[in-house]
Amino acid sequence: MKLAIFDFDGTITTRNSFADFILWTHGIAGALWGLLILSPVVTAYALGFIPNWKAKQRVFAHFYEGWEKGRFEAAAGEYAREKLSTIMRPVALQRVEWHQKQGHRVVIVSASFENYLKPWCDAHKVDLLATQLEIKEGRLTGEFASGNCYGEEKLDRLKQACNLRDFEFIYAYGDSKGDKALAKIANEFHFKPFRG
Repeated sequence: MKLAIFDFDGTITTRNSFADFILWTHGIAGALWGLLILSPVVTAYALGFIPNWKAKQRVFAHFYEGWEKGRFEAAAGEYAREKLSTIMRPVALQRVEWHQKQGHRVVIVSASFENYLKPWCDAHKVDLLATQLEIKEGRLTGEFASGNCYGEEKLDRLKQACNLRDFEFIYAYGDSKGDKALAKIANEFHFKPFRG
C-alpha cells in the first residue's frame, strides 16, 4: 500500500482557509477591525517573538471565543459547502484523484480546523488530520483541544493515526516550513508543486 499526504492551505488551496473563514463569518470590515486590534500579536509573530501556534490561537480566540458550538458548526458547514471549493487549485485536486485511482490512501494533514475541513474531506473521500477546538459547556473556549497541526505536530499526528511502516512508499505535498517535517518520512516530497 502507498500513502499520499497533502497539506491543505496553499498546497490544495490558493489561499489560507482560516483567513478566508474569518472573512466569511465576520465580513471585510469585521476582519480588518480584528486584525487592527491583533496587530501587536501579528507583529510579534512576524518578528519571531511568539510561535505560530500561539499567534494563531490568539487570533482564533479574538474572533470565536464564546461562540456556541451549534453556531460555529453551522458557519463551518456553510463555508465548507458554499465557499471552500472556490479557493481550490484544480491541478492539486487532479493529483488527489490520481492517487485515489491508484488505490493509495490519501490523508490531508492541516493546521486549519477540522470543523470546516471534514465536510470537504468526507465529500472527497480522503482522511483528515487537523487542528481541533476545545468546547466547554457548549461554547468555544478559544483554546485548541489538540496541538496546532503544524510542523512536527503533523508528523506526530500521522504516527498516531497510522503505522507508517505499513506503507511501501510515501508521497508528501506541502508549501511551507510547517510541512517540511513530512519530508523526513516521505520517499517523494513535493514542495509548492501545484503553482504556475
